[in-house]
Amino acid sequence: MARVKPKSKSKPKSQVQEYLEALVSAGLLTLFLQAFFVQAFRIPSESMLDTLLVGDFLFVNKLEYGPRIPFTHFRLPGYRKPHPGDVIVFDWPPDPSKQFIKRCVAVGGETVEIRRKNLWVDGRERNFPQAHHVDPSEHPEGSDPRDNYRAPTVPPGCLFMMGDNRDNSLDSRFWGPVDMGLVQGHAMFIYFSTSGDQWWNGLFNIRFDRMFRPIH
Repeated sequence: MARVKPKSKSKPKSQVQEYLEALVSAGLLTLFLQAFFVQAFRIPSESMLDTLLVGDFLFVNKLEYGPRIPFTHFRLPGYRKPHPGDVIVFDWPPDPSKQFIKRCVAVGGETVEIRRKNLWVDGRERNFPQAHHVDPSEHPEGSDPRDNYRAPTVPPGCLFMMGDNRDNSLDSRFWGPVDMGLVQGHAMFIYFSTSGDQWWNGLFNIRFDRMFRPIH
């Protein structure tokens, strides 16, 4: 009669090993979600005042326009295209390692002009209620494109982006349209906001009235 070899018992995992596996799994899941669904973003400048304040933390919807494959400019299909008025996070064209947030004011095929601070698209004035000016002076045409500017037609697959704080925004007036390959996603809502300029005093300067505010 043949002897049955007893099954070897698997060595139980240590608590440290279980913790490490859980951390790795959580990290991979976070990277997956950030790459294809939602990304967190912090407002570093005043170019989108008063819509967004320095110290606002917001979520960016990557699925809406189609998530971009990491380390490429190729994106999967989204369920809609960007529209004028959308607040969008994108890689800055002169240096894609930096991310900017601005409002889309025109899309491919439209012609943009700035006449004495006012935005005109395809020969018609296009106003956004969030846009405002803080400097009453006007930069003459030819000095810089802030207040007087005529752009060629926005190329297909590109967006013309401007900050709501029109007199204090480095945007497409200065470095041109943004290719859709650089777009990260559509800003959804503010999940946290603080006026503290350092992490250790940020928790004592929370702007509770701005938390969970949708971005328009």
